[in-house]
Amino acid sequence: MNIFSLHRGTSPLLVSLPHNGERLPDELAARMTPSARRVPDTDWHVERLYAFAREMGASMLVPVHSRYVVDLNRPPDDTSLYPGQNTTSLCPVRQFSAEPVYLDGQEPDEDEIAERVGIYWRPYHNALVEEIERIRARHGRCVLWEGHSIRSVVPFLFEGRLPDFNLGTSGGQSCDARLRENLVGVLESQADFGFAIDGRFKGGYITRHYGNPGQGVDAVQLELAQCNYMDESSFEYLPDLAAPTQHLIQRLLQETLDS
Repeated sequence: MNIFSLHRGTSPLLVSLPHNGERLPDELAARMTPSARRVPDTDWHVERLYAFAREMGASMLVPVHSRYVVDLNRPPDDTSLYPGQNTTSLCPVRQFSAEPVYLDGQEPDEDEIAERVGIYWRPYHNALVEEIERIRARHGRCVLWEGHSIRSVVPFLFEGRLPDFNLGTSGGQSCDARLRENLVGVLESQADFGFAIDGRFKGGYITRHYGNPGQGVDAVQLELAQCNYMDESSFEYLPDLAAPTQHLIQRLLQETLDS
């Protein structure tokens, strides 16, 4: 079974896009509500948005399946990443709209969740670990960049409109302080996009778990408001809208290589 694609690059940069996948196994889709079958909570088109990173020498890891199958950016024991706040689980049963993912009585039980972790979650994370180690052995360091996106307004998760660029470093714990400062400097040097640093999205499981600057692994998450590169209703990618967004992402990624 094809679980993910991995492009091995030549630079210290690894771009992980854990919510880019859209595929639902047929037997699973049959248990879902019509709205969930559209996989609306996909990080739509982020692989296309980050396509330029390959030309920068970056490695890129991209899953095939939807986060509704299993969320690759949640811990395998499903501990909440944001205690006291609304969030979604390892095998989500609620959409970001708060609507159900499954038809009545069709939610996965503990055994099924464990099976999905074995089939989909562990292979992705094994590949992530192996690529981090390959890069670190070759370059002496690895920058793990977590590329994400979300609708700009999701009342179930946060109040108001999300800032355009949301940089997460687990409160400064997942990457080198100088790198964090330089990335903030890039965002502060432009006036086209609003931004937040370690706000509502401070980094998910991957950023927090693998980021270890003392051991040469810097992990950074970027959560983008989707209105900056696509139509949030139809999920259509809009190249002209996306171009300046890509340019700023490219500046951020170049900073990770230069810092």
